[in-house]
Amino acid sequence: MFKSKPTIEGAGVQLKRAFGYQEVPLLDPFLLLDDFGSSDPRDYILGFPWHPHRGIETVTYVLTGSVKHEDSLGNKGTIASGDVQWMTAGSGIIHQEMPQQFEGRMRGFQLWVNLPAAHKMMDPRYRDVRKEQIPEIQYDDGISMKIISGKVADTIGPVKDLMVDVVYLDVSISSGMKMRYNVAKDHKAFIYVIVGGGYTTGATDRRIGQENLVIFSKANAIDLEAGSEGMRFLLVAGKPLNEPVAWYGPIVMNSQQELDLAFKEYREGTFIKHGSRK
Repeated sequence: MFKSKPTIEGAGVQLKRAFGYQEVPLLDPFLLLDDFGSSDPRDYILGFPWHPHRGIETVTYVLTGSVKHEDSLGNKGTIASGDVQWMTAGSGIIHQEMPQQFEGRMRGFQLWVNLPAAHKMMDPRYRDVRKEQIPEIQYDDGISMKIISGKVADTIGPVKDLMVDVVYLDVSISSGMKMRYNVAKDHKAFIYVIVGGGYTTGATDRRIGQENLVIFSKANAIDLEAGSEGMRFLLVAGKPLNEPVAWYGPIVMNSQQELDLAFKEYREGTFIKHGSRK
């Protein structure tokens, strides 16, 4: 179990990192999860100005507030409370993400998903998912699930045709209620507690609290029980790639040679294979 740690990214955004470079390969195929936001706009307003990515997908989920974005493919727009941006960098993309001032606490998450070697140089693509497109299952026992990607029972999330089969859920459990989630064979799963807390149940009950991350690397099922205040958390699962990782900054490849080439192309202006360079 991990506790997210304060860090600074972008042009000075104060955020909390649930996991990142130091945790590779514990969470393969996932690389990073950042928890960003604050009640003070000075903590986030400088945002994440133009920067490159290659070899990964970034998934931005805004709980409250809004984020303006623009990229080298010509996409631009704003994702607001409850919306998701699923960006596949592939062979290379340059973009910026700029949180907007919000009355109250702005909060969101960014997950990095590694791309398989066979798809690291695929054409970049970008998808906005509005909150109205995200199905939510309400159970009688005080459990609800928003399904961003993957399948729960007969309900399928709106983000499909992924290079890595990712389940991404936003789950809430009422006070004292229990739930079980069955993990697909050979998949790795984790939860990250947004608010509240509870227990992972099994041979030994384990208390988990707000901003805790728990990895379930060999579990066939995840058993959870909410504490007195209830619990809301992200549940993410995917099949490990079991491939070498060469990672520096915003670029993740399979070898140091590929990584060096990516930065050489960025310096020389040949990084973008599709769209106009910014």
